[in-house]
Amino acid sequence: MRAVGIVATGSYLPKEEVGNEELAAAAGVTPEWILARTRISSRRFAAAGESTADLAVRAAQQALDRIDPAELGHVIVSTSTADTPQPPVSVTVQHAVGATGAACFDVNAVCSGFVYGLALARDLVAESGRPVLVVAADVYSRILDFSDRRTAVLFGDGAGAAVVGPVPEPAPGAAPSGFLGFELTSDGSRQGLIRVEDGFFRMEGRQVKEFVLERVPPALAALAARAGHSLSDVDVFIPHQANGVLVTELAERAGLGGALMPRTVDRYGNVGSASVAVTLDEANRAGMVRHGDLVLLAGFGGGMAIGAGLLRWAAQEEER
Repeated sequence: MRAVGIVATGSYLPKEEVGNEELAAAAGVTPEWILARTRISSRRFAAAGESTADLAVRAAQQALDRIDPAELGHVIVSTSTADTPQPPVSVTVQHAVGATGAACFDVNAVCSGFVYGLALARDLVAESGRPVLVVAADVYSRILDFSDRRTAVLFGDGAGAAVVGPVPEPAPGAAPSGFLGFELTSDGSRQGLIRVEDGFFRMEGRQVKEFVLERVPPALAALAARAGHSLSDVDVFIPHQANGVLVTELAERAGLGGALMPRTVDRYGNVGSASVAVTLDEANRAGMVRHGDLVLLAGFGGGMAIGAGLLRWAAQEEER
C-alpha cells in the first residue's frame, strides 16, 4: 500500500463570538460556573444566513489553497447537522470549490465523523492515488435548548478540512510516513446518551464522561500497539474538544501527559465533528505539528462512537 497522509488542512469559524456572560442567565448558572466546569470562555455561532454548507465550503477553500480541486477523486463531508436531508452537503462543497471530477458523499458518526472520514479517504487514496477532501462541519447553535445547562454552554459552530493524499515514501530504514492505522468502534447500546429529541440536542453528561474515560484510553492503546508503538511515543495528541476538563482527564487516564495537546475548546467550545479538524488545522498552521511527529487523533461522542487515527506527519517539501 502506498504511503498516504494529510497534505493540507483548513478551517473556518463564524465571526459572532458568544461569551459565557451571554449564556449564563438563561442556563441558570454564572459565567464562573461555566468556565470552571468546561474551561470554555467563548464560542462562535453561525450568522442567521450562514448554513452548515457555507461553513464547510469556507474550510474546504482554505485547505485547497495550494491544491487543484480538479485533481480530487472524492469529497467527503462529516456532519450531524446537515441543512436539509438531501442533497448531501458534499455536493454543495464540490460545486463551490470546482471539484468537478470528484464523487461526493456525507458521513454521520457525530463527533467521531472526521476521523471516520479520514479512514475512508486513506483507503480511497491508496486505491486510486487521487487526493480526497475530507470536511467536517456542524452548526449546533440552532438545536440547543439554552435553558439546559448540560448542553447550552458547551457547543459552538465551525468547520475544518483536510486533504488526504500520497506522501513521500520514507528513506530505507526510516519510520513509515502517513497513516499507520485507525481504530473505529461503535456501541449502539448507549445511543441514548447523546441524541436530538423534539428538535433539541440532549446529553447525559455524567454517563458520557464515564464512557469516554472507560472506553477511549484502551482504544487508543490498542491502535498504538497495532502500529508497533506505545502511547508514550506520541508527540502530538489531538482529541475531540468536548470539554476542557474532560480532555485533560482523558490525556492523563490514557498516559498521554507527555504529548503536546493543542486546544481550541477554550475559544470555540465543542464544534462537534469539526472539533478535531479545526484543532489540527490551527496546530498545523502554528507549527506545532512538525515533520516526523507521531500524531494521534481521537474523536468520540454520539452513537456512542470512537474514531482514532495514528499517523507519522509528513510535511510538504516547502514546509520542511
